[in-house]
Amino acid sequence: MMNRGTCLAFLIAVLLLVSASLAELEVGELEVGFYRKTCPKAESIVRRVVFKAVDSNPGLGAGLVRLLFHDCFVRGCDGSVLIAPTPSNPSERSSLINLSLRGFDVIDLAKTELESTCSETVSCSDIVAFAARDSALKLGGITYPVAAGRRDGFVSDEADPPQNLPLFTFNLTQLENRFASKGLTLHDMVVLSGAHSIGIAHCSSIINRLYPTVDPTLDPTFAASLLSLCPNDTSSSNPTTPLDYQTPNVLDNKYYQDVLNGKVLLTSDEDLANSSATLSLVQSLSAKGGGAWAAQFATAMQKMGQIGVLTGTNGNIRLNCSIFND
Repeated sequence: MMNRGTCLAFLIAVLLLVSASLAELEVGELEVGFYRKTCPKAESIVRRVVFKAVDSNPGLGAGLVRLLFHDCFVRGCDGSVLIAPTPSNPSERSSLINLSLRGFDVIDLAKTELESTCSETVSCSDIVAFAARDSALKLGGITYPVAAGRRDGFVSDEADPPQNLPLFTFNLTQLENRFASKGLTLHDMVVLSGAHSIGIAHCSSIINRLYPTVDPTLDPTFAASLLSLCPNDTSSSNPTTPLDYQTPNVLDNKYYQDVLNGKVLLTSDEDLANSSATLSLVQSLSAKGGGAWAAQFATAMQKMGQIGVLTGTNGNIRLNCSIFND
């Protein structure tokens, strides 16, 4: 039989456990297979929509990976990047840094199908996370479990992206600081940069390395091809070129070879070769086969997908991904 002191200690322990459980119900947690009971076909529906879209246009796969990145770095992974701008609400999509984002229509199509299957259940922010994973699978054979249970946010502000996203003109210190502010390490940053093995860049993002003089770190032949493509003034003509000239529609580790060979487009990519802290990692990730990078990329994507998430009773389930609920 317990004495009075033991009973009191036991009661306190029980109360703490109950409080912790209630807090967990309030805050919630991400969970792999989150929709297995409420919408068991959720992930397969998103995957089917994504695969069909990427089959039609491989560039959409790159766009969907980038969409997760731009969502999670601004207010956390809450679907705020998806909100369409209006005169009264210039949203994140209005920001200059987001004008070239792609894949919104794919997210909307997946949401429409999900609403017809299990209404008011699957969040737009989870759809973005699933779609990025499925794009990595389609374009690079890279897959990983996505913990779900995110809820959608209530704010999308045009002013937020440039204050939170890394800019293509950033040097290594600025890049590291911006990633660190999101809970990501220098290693995470270098690994996630490998996503630049797919996608395109506009000449407006490159001309700072071409004019008035060519950046000496650029491979001369590569620089000559860029000079023939990109005019000094991109206000009337702003062509695009693949970020990775070797395998532009394959998510692989060729990007790191491009970095080592002076054949990357952006200042932020080139700077990875200009520091011993990142150069050794770039050299390691460029190894033949790419299996080591692929595994690390999957882990880093999972980590990024958990930045600042809303769960439990926070946020809501948006009915239309581009519009806040009434």
